[in-house]
Amino acid sequence: MMGDFAMTIQEMGLRAQAASRALMVSSGAVRNAALEAMAEALAANEAKILAANVLDLANARDNNMSESLQDRLRLTPERIAGMRQGILEIKGAADPIGVVLGGGVLQNGLRMEQVSVPLGVIGMIYEARPNVTADASALCLKSANALILRGGKEAIHSNTAVAWALRDAIASVGLPADCVQLVEDTSRESATALMRANGLVDVLIPRGGAGLIKAVVENATVPVIETGAGVCHTYVDARAEIAMALDIVENAKVSRPSVCNALETLLVHADIAAEFLPKLAERLAGVELRCDETALRIIGGTPAAEEDWAAEYGELILAVKVVQGLDEALEHISRYSTKHSECIVTNDYAAAQRFLNEVDAAAVYVNASTRFTDGGVFGLGAEIGIATQKLHARGPLGLRHLTSGKYLIYGSGQIR
Repeated sequence: MMGDFAMTIQEMGLRAQAASRALMVSSGAVRNAALEAMAEALAANEAKILAANVLDLANARDNNMSESLQDRLRLTPERIAGMRQGILEIKGAADPIGVVLGGGVLQNGLRMEQVSVPLGVIGMIYEARPNVTADASALCLKSANALILRGGKEAIHSNTAVAWALRDAIASVGLPADCVQLVEDTSRESATALMRANGLVDVLIPRGGAGLIKAVVENATVPVIETGAGVCHTYVDARAEIAMALDIVENAKVSRPSVCNALETLLVHADIAAEFLPKLAERLAGVELRCDETALRIIGGTPAAEEDWAAEYGELILAVKVVQGLDEALEHISRYSTKHSECIVTNDYAAAQRFLNEVDAAAVYVNASTRFTDGGVFGLGAEIGIATQKLHARGPLGLRHLTSGKYLIYGSGQIR
């Protein structure tokens, strides 16, 4: 079975294009049947998938992978059940293809409709998240897009086991197995080839750490939807409610530090710092605090370096800075934000409105944890990533963001 994947990106792209054409004319019912089969296949192959994941985790430990990345890599029966549930939720969503987006009759009598259509062939480069293999496959299948997956070497056994189960399921309902393909070569060369597969790949979506996303954005020649890098800030204003702020900061940092919507930098107004920071240090006893000079004088910790303000730690480390007010907080966020998720904690209505209006990010919060930035939480269903750019979508990328539009024009002999 492994040999089927041993092909060049060129060959995979051609196969994906053929699968894309089949998907384009498929019915929503057939695609839903494929999704049902995909969910069943994960259950039927659970033992194989978990055994493959054990190999990846052993390699991860041997290579001293951080605990936070191992958490992303790890599969359990509960997580596989969650993957299955995610596929079934996608199956239950409305068909995003063929939706009439607009239209009407022009003055010359032409009748025009704009309808939603698939993007075509989507490439995805991602790290250490075997659940993404299932999530992305289901989202692309539902939206009638063919998918070429290129995961990292740290998850190759898990990704291969999941991909094979899904391919067999897709083929079982009469659709091409090549609706989903996995690049088995995890070298840098295979990633570069996918980034430059012009004419074969319609759009590329990177999902992973800041380094991966930067490499894709800088080196790809196919269109890219930039996702994921999350240097998320919370600013505790002078008029913040202390108890609320403590709860929000603790949740945003500790609940799952490895994800992109976790808090990485805390900004605290100088007027509240002496009261707030000692209580915070007590609440975050297991978190390494990298502090500016003012915060160091109040709570100690590790001196922050310049690179800490731009760091996406993905683990139990938090950069802490004391600022003189909202203007300095906004300036800091503007300089270091990756435009993912930003929060202000305050009871000052004017400060909250300024923060909402002036912060440039996909999600901007008042008095709530940044951990809510998620397609499911936002009512979009499963997501293929969180876009931090502005074209063509921003924030959690759900089914409707995996479509484009096409104009259909009906005439009766009109010429121009």
